[in-house]
Amino acid sequence: MKYDIRLVVADDHEIFLDGLALMLSRQEHITLVGQASDGRELVELVNAENPDVVMTDIKMPRMDGIAATRLLVQQNPEVRVIALSMFDEEDQIVEMLEAGAKGYLLKNADKQEILDAIASVYEDRVYYCKSTSAKLAGMIAKSKFNPYKQKEVITFTDREQEIIKLICQQFTAQQIGERIFLSKRTVEGYRTRILEKMNVRNTAGVVMYALKNNLIREEDIL
Repeated sequence: MKYDIRLVVADDHEIFLDGLALMLSRQEHITLVGQASDGRELVELVNAENPDVVMTDIKMPRMDGIAATRLLVQQNPEVRVIALSMFDEEDQIVEMLEAGAKGYLLKNADKQEILDAIASVYEDRVYYCKSTSAKLAGMIAKSKFNPYKQKEVITFTDREQEIIKLICQQFTAQQIGERIFLSKRTVEGYRTRILEKMNVRNTAGVVMYALKNNLIREEDIL
């Protein structure tokens, strides 16, 4: 990274918020410009500080993350919002994306994934948590959220489509290679090109892109 990302974080759980803020404040390319403990405070803080990226809990007092995100995106379409969620909040994650969030993370995400998510949304790419379940992927695919609809249609070769389906079914590069008689290294090369074409960071992103663009069916990943 060669840039400095201005970041605001919001969560009503003080211990979690302080721990997250401490970790982020130690990152060389991130400037933590503020913390909020509820949705109204978050909106006021973002209006005052004009950050590049916002990480916010979904369930907060006074104004929840969904309402806050909807308001923030209306007021400043350039702000990138990442939802912070518990594992059992699939409906709310979908609502956050429909409200304008650019990505989501489970609260137990590790440090590297948090940093990857921040970098991705800063670069205007959607970030899907690595722990995305098949159920949540299906819900997002059926939702109004579609970051691909205004972008150029990407074409994939028959071999790439074959590998996309196997990636979505959670097969490793080694397992894919054994199934279609390619070396692990060759499969990894295909996977890298597929991620670049889709402009996604991980397997969850491949699944979501493939579902939204009818490259696979929901039954293929269950």
